[in-house]
Amino acid sequence: MQTKTPRRGTIRLTRRGRIALIATGAAAAAAAVAVPLLLPDDDKRPDTLTIPEGWRSSQVYTAVDKALDVPAGTTKKALPKADLKLPKDADGNPEGYLFPATYPLSSKSTPASVLTYMVNTANKKFGAGQVTAGADRNALNVYQSVTIASMIEAEAGSKEDMGKVARVIYNRLDRGMPLQMDSTINYALNRSTLATSERDTKISSPYNTYARMGLPPTPIGNPGEEAMRAANNPSPGDWLYFVTVKPGDTRFTSDFQEHQKNVGEFNKAK
Repeated sequence: MQTKTPRRGTIRLTRRGRIALIATGAAAAAAAVAVPLLLPDDDKRPDTLTIPEGWRSSQVYTAVDKALDVPAGTTKKALPKADLKLPKDADGNPEGYLFPATYPLSSKSTPASVLTYMVNTANKKFGAGQVTAGADRNALNVYQSVTIASMIEAEAGSKEDMGKVARVIYNRLDRGMPLQMDSTINYALNRSTLATSERDTKISSPYNTYARMGLPPTPIGNPGEEAMRAANNPSPGDWLYFVTVKPGDTRFTSDFQEHQKNVGEFNKAK
C-alpha cells in the first residue's frame, strides 16, 4: 500500500520592516536617495500556530520551538513538565493527541502550555459521544481508534478515500492479515516516501506492519476530524488492498491479482 506525502503546513509569522528616506545634498545639486534604515530586529512572536492534519509529533515540536523562538529541542524536553492528560495506553507519548488546529499564542505561552492546549483539545474531540460509540461499535478503545485514524490520515489520497482505507484496515484485522501499511514503515524510518522496498519491509520495528500482526503500538501521526470520522464509520466494502497509482487515482480491490496489476501500473508511473 502506498502513502500520501504528509501535508505540510505553515506557521503564520509576521515581520515589520522599516525604510527611511535620507536626503543627501551637494552644493551644485540635491538628490533624495532611499536606503534601508538599520534598526534592531523587531520581529515579534506570532499570534497563532497552525498544526496541519497528519503531522508527526517531531514536526509539532519543531514548529512550537520556532513559533516561541526557543532553542531546538526545548518543546520535546518540556514533555515531562507538561503533565499531559493522555490515556494510559499512550505511556506518556503524545503522538496522536497533538490535535491539528490553529492555536492562539501570547507572550505567556510556553512549550508546556501549548502542548497542554493541544492534548486538551484532542481529549475534547476524542471524548465526544460519536467517537466513543464508534470505538465501541468496532470493538476498540479510543486510543486504538486514534491509531487507526493516524494511518488513515497518512494513507488516504483524499478525504473521499478515507472511509475505504478504514474499511481495508478493519477487513484485514478481522481476517487476521497483517496490515502491510507503508506509512508505518515510514514512521519507523522517520521519513516520508511513496517508495517502499522489500528490504524496508524486513526492518526490525514494532511499527513494521508487514512483519507484525495487529495495530502499531502508537499512532503514527496526529489525525484530524475527518480521519477520526472514517475510523469510527468505515465505508462498507470487502476491499483488502489499495494503491494510489497516481494523484486522484487510488484503486481498492479484494482481489490480489487485480491489486498486483494496479501496483504494476503504479511502478510504471513512478
